[in-house]
Amino acid sequence: MPQKRRITFADAAVADLQAIREWYTAQHVPEVGERLVREVVSEVEGLAAFPELGRLVPEFGVTHLRELIHPPFRIVYRLDAAGVRVVRVWRSERILELPESPGGA
Repeated sequence: MPQKRRITFADAAVADLQAIREWYTAQHVPEVGERLVREVVSEVEGLAAFPELGRLVPEFGVTHLRELIHPPFRIVYRLDAAGVRVVRVWRSERILELPESPGGA
């Protein structure tokens, strides 16, 4: 049986989850926000045993950056020998972009 990997969340991913909760609360349906956050966390927990479950992020095409799709969200994570690090939880329709390098493109 494969060894389970450690899962961590980047500060940006935690902020994304908080923003999801806050948005649905502002829409007067806090229970929807709570349910979606629980569902996202549940999806992520499965990565401990099956870290390569997600697909490669199409915008980057690198093997260590993967994503799970949990409509309406993309759960973007980095995979390495140390474990799984959730880096962002974004709306599915959002296109990811590489940050510009210092000194221009």
